[in-house]
Amino acid sequence: MAHKKGGGSSSNGRDSNSKRLGVKNFGGEYVIAGNIIVRQRGSRFHPGEGVGMGKDYTLYATRPGFVTFEKMRGRNGQKRVSVYDSHEKTGQSLN
Repeated sequence: MAHKKGGGSSSNGRDSNSKRLGVKNFGGEYVIAGNIIVRQRGSRFHPGEGVGMGKDYTLYATRPGFVTFEKMRGRNGQKRVSVYDSHEKTGQSLN
């Protein structure tokens, strides 16, 4: 028989690594082809003009230009991310 109790193990003490999700390039910022714009779980943002979607739903620029975030009309508040060549199309001021 043991004279001392064995040291119990805690059932807590675990945590997962953060996945660094979120918007990486904001509206009005200049991006080049291949730049990641949004890392997400599921399609919270949908790809628009000049934007591709990876298999993990990552949105990336397919051409150089300025990032713009748009609400899609009649699509139940869905949001779309596009990349346009000129700043005028983004609807945002330069300052």
